[in-house]
Amino acid sequence: MFGYIYVNEQELKLKEYTAYRGFYCGLCRNLHLKYGRTAQMMLNYDLTFLALLLTGLYEPETQQEQRRCVPHPVHRHLMAGNAAVDYAADMCVLLSWQKLRDDWEDERSLARRAAAARLHPAYRRLADAYPRQTKALEENIQALRAAEQGGVYDIDAVSGLTGKFLAEIFVWKEDAWARDLRTMGFYLGKFIYLMDALEDRKKDAKRGNYNLFAQDGVIWGTGREKEIEAVLTDMMAKAARAFERLPVIEHAEIIHNILYSGVWCKYAALRAQAQRKNESDQDSEQTKES
Repeated sequence: MFGYIYVNEQELKLKEYTAYRGFYCGLCRNLHLKYGRTAQMMLNYDLTFLALLLTGLYEPETQQEQRRCVPHPVHRHLMAGNAAVDYAADMCVLLSWQKLRDDWEDERSLARRAAAARLHPAYRRLADAYPRQTKALEENIQALRAAEQGGVYDIDAVSGLTGKFLAEIFVWKEDAWARDLRTMGFYLGKFIYLMDALEDRKKDAKRGNYNLFAQDGVIWGTGREKEIEAVLTDMMAKAARAFERLPVIEHAEIIHNILYSGVWCKYAALRAQAQRKNESDQDSEQTKES
């Protein structure tokens, strides 16, 4: 369900991309040191965005180091670490355990079940450390599962359940900025859920899994595409307005890139993929007719 809140690399300056990768690699290292390889494998761009956002807002003391790692053993590269990265790593484990458990229930993957078992002790410790976030996560995941099992296809209601738990994940501290952070998390959560449903629509149809768009026939290149795009645009506009109310200066350019451009890269890729398939199908039909 994650990995959609990403930068548009082509529109970033080199120093901005280097800083962004520093947080990504720093979060990766943090997950490995605190929770092991299983947690490290659950690293995603959405939690990197959260670490970057909270760093820009709260400006914690940040350590930057040039290090080698297993995936990149030849050259040293930047790794950033601070209290916001620590928090993002903790939230990554909370979210990842739930996702692994859902994957096991949906796909009966023994590998996912084993990974969830390895993360479970850390999940229980984090549940005690972050009761507010954990309660929101567990209650809304349960409600989401019930909605999917009950065949609920209300876009706003179903996607809103992901929005509700991500809203609490985004709130690191209950302070003057909590309201806008909740708003950002809520609408980004809805956006992520819908993007995931769009990307997995055909895969879920083949497996017989629930998908919010399962009842739709053709989406791309139709009025349905325009309707969905309008909904996604509205969600990102509300998330962006909440961000603009926050006094973020550090890394603001990177965050702007993500909110106004990066999040649409996957959408554009899905649309282009559908267009290529449509053109290929048309060519095949013309070949048969000739």
